[in-house]
Parts: sequence; structure tokens; C-alpha cells
Amino acid sequence: MLTKIANPAVDSKLVVWIRKFLLCRTQRVRVGGQLSEEVRITSVVTKGSVLGPFLFLVYVNDIWKNMASTIRLYADVCLIYRKIINNEDMDKFQNDLARLRDWAIVNAMKINPSKIKAIRFKRSMVKDPLNYSLMGTLVPEESSCKYSGMILSSDLSWADQVNYTMKKAWKALYFTMRILKKDNSNTKSLAYMSLVLSILEYGAACWDPYTEGQIIALDMVLKKAAKFAHQTNNPKWKNLASRRKLSGICALFKAYSGMTAKEACC
Repeated sequence: MLTKIANPAVDSKLVVWIRKFLLCRTQRVRVGGQLSEEVRITSVVTKGSVLGPFLFLVYVNDIWKNMASTIRLYADVCLIYRKIINNEDMDKFQNDLARLRDWAIVNAMKINPSKIKAIRFKRSMVKDPLNYSLMGTLVPEESSCKYSGMILSSDLSWADQVNYTMKKAWKALYFTMRILKKDNSNTKSLAYMSLVLSILEYGAACWDPYTEGQIIALDMVLKKAAKFAHQTNNPKWKNLASRRKLSGICALFKAYSGMTAKEACC
């Protein structure tokens, strides 16, 4: 850890401060009124600390080096992908998986084999199974996978994502209705905006459905919430399709101009 932090671009005082935070730490357990003897902490980063997640990101930030494929990191999730046209591309991808294995060994990091999944996005049916391996384990192929809270399907359909969003939103709405049954409309509206609408619109610029059935199914959640919060005649409670359209326009403008979505909507 310290060797990764200690470089000319980092203030030496910061390196010393982090070193003191990591080293020479002890812990003990209290059971009733009795304290155990102090034991030196060997895992370095204290569990539950504010600095811990930041140091973890610093530790894994060099995982992309020597990779020919594209790699994306988010917290403890690692996504690696590339365009596959022929067998040579497949070999290059397998070599990158081997580099990922070597990095994990050198940095004493464990990769959970049960969470390793492979998915290929394609237009046509491909019968040949994938044959990638990592850490000595064959990577299983899935027809869909969840990434950053969104379900990606191999056929590039958003049907699974829409169904997942709808079920999750209904669950959150029923929970809200049960807890806030006797509260006023303002409280109910705020709860809907915070707990339910946030689910219905998460990533909606990507998965905005085009089929009438899916659009109606999602709007049913809004209608139920509007009735519960006594907002059925409120013009501000516009249908979800209009809100998703606006979200998509803002996202497109952001991608085109480099502005933030908030700036694009102002």
C-alpha cells in the first residue's frame, strides 16, 4: 500500500500520515467486564474506517496496467471487456484474464470464483460456448448480468431491467403505504419521491421502454402512488414516460456537449 502511495506526485507528509494510520495498530475484545489482551492488527486497514474505502481504491488503481482489453472499476467490482471478432481476439482476452490473475497473486488479493461471470452481446445466435478461465476456474456464461444496479442482457433487450425496476418499485411503494398510512399528503409525496420515484428513474435514460405494455405497467405505480398521496389532479405529477424522455434528452445533451445533466436541464 505505502509503495503505491509514495510517489513524487503525493506530498510526503500525507504518506507519513497514512503510514501512521496503517501501522502499529492493536485491538482487543470486551466480553462483559473482561478485556482480552491486545493483539496487533495485521490486516492493515481498519474495518469500518472512513479512510479504508479510499485506500482500497488506491490499492487496486493499477490493475489496468498491461491490459490490452478495456477495464472498468467501481468499488470492488471489476469489469473487463473487448470486441471479439476472431480467435485471435479471444486469445488476447484470455491473456488479459491471466494478467488479472497475476496481479491478484502479486498484490495478495483474492478473487471470488462464484462471482465471476461472462456475457457476450451479439445480434445473431452463437452456439459455440465461451471457454475463458480465471484463477483456474472456467468462467460461466450468463444470458444477463447485473452491473451498477442495472440488468444487461446478451440480446441488448431491457425487458429484464424493466421488470426488475417495476417489482422493486411496487415493493417500495407498498412499504411506504403501510408505514405512512395515516400521514398527510405532503409526507406521502415526499416519501414517494425519495423511495419510489428514485427506483423508477434510476438509469431510465438507458432502458426507457418503447412497448406499450411496459410503459403502462410502470405508469400503474405512479397512478397508485398519486392516489395514495392525494395527487391525482396535480399536473406536476406528469406521466413517467415524459420524465424519462426529458432524462434521455438531458443525457444526450450531456454526452454531446460535455455539460452535466443538471446544467443541461437548466
